[in-house]
Formats: sequence, C-alpha cells, structure tokens
Amino acid sequence: MRLWSSSWVDGERIPARYAAGRLLDSGVGFSDNLNPHFAWSEVPAGTRSFALICHDFDVPSRGDDVNRTDREVPEDLPRVDFFHWVMVDLPVSLTTIAEGEFSRGFTPRGKGGPATLHGARHGLNDYTGWFAGDAERGGDYFGYDGPFPPFNDSLVHHYVFTLYALDVARAPIEGAFTGAQARAAIYPHVLAEAMHSGTYTLNRRLAG
Repeated sequence: MRLWSSSWVDGERIPARYAAGRLLDSGVGFSDNLNPHFAWSEVPAGTRSFALICHDFDVPSRGDDVNRTDREVPEDLPRVDFFHWVMVDLPVSLTTIAEGEFSRGFTPRGKGGPATLHGARHGLNDYTGWFAGDAERGGDYFGYDGPFPPFNDSLVHHYVFTLYALDVARAPIEGAFTGAQARAAIYPHVLAEAMHSGTYTLNRRLAG
C-alpha cells in the first residue's frame, strides 16, 4: 500500500499551517491547525476499511523542564508517544483526504466526536490529557490537532502518519478511545500499512 501527501515531502519539515502552534515574532502562538492532505493506492484485496493514526514519538516523558525560558529539555530525557490524530472506519471507497477537511483552526476544549465525516469515527488525541484541569482549554479533544512541541526542546520532533488497511468494516472499539487503545484494537485486523512522516520544532535555535 502506498500513502503520500501534497502537503510536504515525506521526512521533511511540516509547514506551520498544519501545526497547532507556530513561532511568532515574540514567543509562540496558535497556528492554522489544518489537517494535511493524504492520498493512497495499491490497497490489498480484502480491505474493508482504513484507520489513520498520527503520533509524535519525541515527547518528553516528564514535564519539569517543558516550556521554561531558562533551560532546554535535555536530549537524553526518555521520550514517549503523543497521539495527534486517531481515526477509524474510513470507508474502503475513500482514497483521498483533502487539506483542511477534518480540521481548520484550534478549538479550545476540543472538537466534537467521535462521529465525523464519511461515516468514520475519531478517537481522542493527547491534547485531552495535556489540557486536563485547564479552566480555559480542558475538555475532550477528538480529531486532528497538529504539532505544538515545547519551545525549549533540544530535539526536533518527528510525526508519523500511518494508514492501516483493515479486514473489518468497523473497528472493534467503542466510545471515546485513545490512540493506544485504537492501535491495540486494530492490530489483529491489519492487512497492510503505509507511513508518511515529517518534523517540526518551535525551538528557535533549531528552526534556523
């Protein structure tokens, strides 16, 4: 199976319009938060639906140093996954996702879900946990919300979008599920997968 995007070249820097956060003249702020374009082909026989999951595997495992002006998050700090987009039940007839089709702008307290376009279902992204307890932004964040890495992280972050071809029309998971739960649920049903990745940083030293 083949997955590609007209939004950026695989492995290259993600343009700011697809991110939740961007560099401003002074500091950082919210960005356009458009979901990227994707298209796919060479789907295996027996495919009955697709799932699409985006995760960043460079997220600091501890928040002690995050977004501090007096220091950087150290390179050697262990890193964990952070899910930015979790979507299941994309119909087998679908071959393209348009730029901005699922997300345009950042929604405080999160976009609604799980039901979304094309009869698909969105899971919760990890901004749900990040903003938990925040009086202004706390809520359930369904759907796509793009990169907003710590502005003081010494690592450039890597974002992997993975499309899965599944042998079931409906993923065996219900309710407000997370990225980790979705991956575990679809794993026995994966016929093929394809990836498209990109990088992003808000560290001015690394951004150039």
